[in-house]
Amino acid sequence: MAETKKKAMNKSQLAATLAEATSLSKVQVNAVLAALDDTIKKELSKKGPGVFMMPGLLKFTLTRKPAEKSKEVRNPFTGQMVMSKPKPARNVVRARPLKAFKDSVA
Repeated sequence: MAETKKKAMNKSQLAATLAEATSLSKVQVNAVLAALDDTIKKELSKKGPGVFMMPGLLKFTLTRKPAEKSKEVRNPFTGQMVMSKPKPARNVVRARPLKAFKDSVA
């Protein structure tokens, strides 16, 4: 028989699981998740430090990349020089697992 792949939890399943584990109501758990969401957004915003760490789990970092003009680059397949497309300024968010979390999952 083929083994079925489990799906990731959605928000309501996460809230139910956390409510059961902490003896809080689902409404209280949803309020905590909303506050966590707001805090992460505030820390990664322009006015924030650009770093948010969840102790023992993850570290979110924001890297602001400047706009890039089009430039001449070599096509690796043909060897011809071609013009690359310009890129707008962008924000890149990375979530990196911390060592304790990696060790507990492995």
